[in-house]
Amino acid sequence: MVEDFQGWLESYDLETLFSDKRDKETIDKEMFLFVRSNDFDNYFSYDGELGALYEKEGTLLRIWTPTAKSVEVWVYADDSVKGPSKKIMMVQKPKGIFEAYLPGDQHGTIYAYNILFLNNRETITVDPYARATTVNGIKSVITDLLRTNPVGWGERLPSFGLPEESIIYELHIRDFSISETSGIVNKGKFLGLTEKNTKNPSGISTGLDHLIDLGITHVQILPMFDYATVDEANLTKPQYNWGYDPLNYNVPEGSYSSNPFDPFNRIIELKQMIQTLHANGLRVIMDVVYNHVYDPKDQALERTVPGYFYRYSADGSLANGTGVGNDTASERHMMRKYIIDSVKYWAKEYHLDGFRFDLMGIHDSVTMNAIREALDKIDPSIILIGEGWEMSTPLPEDLKASQRNAQAMPRIAHFNDSIRIALRGSDFGDETDRGFISGKNYQEDLLLRNIKGGMHLSSHSSYVDPEQVIQYVEAHDNLTLYDKLLRSNPKDSEEVRIKRHTLATSILLLAQGIPFIHGGQEFLRTKEGVANSYQSPDEINQFEWERVTIFQQSVAYVKGLIALRKSEYLFRLHTHEEIDAHFTTLSENFNIVAFSLQDEKKKYIVVFNANRNDTIFRMEKRKYAILVEDNQVFLDRKSEAAVMESILVKAHTTSVFYVEN
Repeated sequence: MVEDFQGWLESYDLETLFSDKRDKETIDKEMFLFVRSNDFDNYFSYDGELGALYEKEGTLLRIWTPTAKSVEVWVYADDSVKGPSKKIMMVQKPKGIFEAYLPGDQHGTIYAYNILFLNNRETITVDPYARATTVNGIKSVITDLLRTNPVGWGERLPSFGLPEESIIYELHIRDFSISETSGIVNKGKFLGLTEKNTKNPSGISTGLDHLIDLGITHVQILPMFDYATVDEANLTKPQYNWGYDPLNYNVPEGSYSSNPFDPFNRIIELKQMIQTLHANGLRVIMDVVYNHVYDPKDQALERTVPGYFYRYSADGSLANGTGVGNDTASERHMMRKYIIDSVKYWAKEYHLDGFRFDLMGIHDSVTMNAIREALDKIDPSIILIGEGWEMSTPLPEDLKASQRNAQAMPRIAHFNDSIRIALRGSDFGDETDRGFISGKNYQEDLLLRNIKGGMHLSSHSSYVDPEQVIQYVEAHDNLTLYDKLLRSNPKDSEEVRIKRHTLATSILLLAQGIPFIHGGQEFLRTKEGVANSYQSPDEINQFEWERVTIFQQSVAYVKGLIALRKSEYLFRLHTHEEIDAHFTTLSENFNIVAFSLQDEKKKYIVVFNANRNDTIFRMEKRKYAILVEDNQVFLDRKSEAAVMESILVKAHTTSVFYVEN
């Protein structure tokens, strides 16, 4: 068995390398080892553009497939025919590149690649860099992207402010508008997020108007690239998925378009959605899933260079740190390049304002830092966040893009599960577990450290700045907070449950770091107790917009807290040093957490009471204005200060006092 491929690589005589093997099994085994060797990775790494490089005069097709013997471009007359109308042999270039030039305006040309490998195996694949595809992502389509720009499509938005000024709101395209109570015409579509003046049956604003009214800054959207498990050609059939099953990474999902059979319609309508959100002061974060693919053997990357793009265990089986059957190998040159190229494409072409990396802990920190560097060249205010969980994948611990290694990844934020568990209890093993808001004792110190921007969570993470900390209590996965409280505190009255729920949301919005709201959290969203509803029907996942009517006070409270946070820099400090200088702990016992934030001109006192009883909170005798009490916000009270030295903080509520120094 060949152990060192360097000599063969220098002569680029790969056919000779494998020609002396008598049986297919030996050839396949050596090919498998070959593409995973450092020699292969170093020798064949390529920095140029890949994909369909369109110009009106002609299109250059370029694909990276070093273990190919030959590659043909198969051109199709239309999507309905199985066989190609034309076959074009590609020219082999150094570094494993194959090219073909198609003269003339090729916008709309349908194509695929037929690859014959050195081990004489053959495959047909879409272009891994495809930017448009036919329905269900089966064939690639050459695209003049200028023709996909909606009227008025201009430049990127100006840079955003500091990351801590962000208030992120997570939603799923279909969930947001599919309910009959949404009042939205384009239900379940990109265009559903472009409609204004929509109302629920009670006449209260829904959809885009609701988001604008809340005051959030960023909308984080669950995967909207082309994913595998929704049949775009049969959308009348009941089917649902969150979208964490990648198919074509650089193509919008067709089921969210009004016509998935038109390869350009989905691009145009996604741009229209982003354009509308931007025009209304809302920025867009895209949820990306580069850590695994849906079906490893049938994905375009694997079909292009079999065995290269994934990690493998010692026995040769696919690594499975993701829990879904495969882990991509971001540490390899061309997988890293693919991720960076893809993110840059979305940022530039679609004017996206941020990226949320699913299972970011699967990736290596070098790749994540390279992505940060690439985005900085486009717009340094682009947000980069991810799930920095500790993942069991064959990668050295010190290289994983995890919370523990946060200090090695400046300006990349992590979902802070420490505050989530401190507030509501764990969701793993025992869904009845409680946290600070639900009656568990001795959570005060942990909660305070989290409120201070995740400072001193050394056993859990290594955050160096509050901008690295995403503060959240619920997201699309696991039980919604409302459903969690039904499990952990089943004997509560609905009034108490609402108070516990809004207490948690208020803590997030008044904590240092970046607050994150799960779509519908403001109106106590329920999924009827379904924790991971990635394939549940609309009846479980949809935004039930009539709950905005039922929980109007909660919605108004969240809106008020957002306004309070946006109005005062002390609630969104930029460094741990600033937090130390302005933050003073006042109480951390008996289910009470209280602190002050002050500068030379003013002071805010914040009290969180998680007890089932009202409590008297005592402070220095001065003139205070009460800005928050009993689930209401009163920003206009700053001029109504009265002398006091104690105040009644009601059970399961937050109080905020203001005093001028």
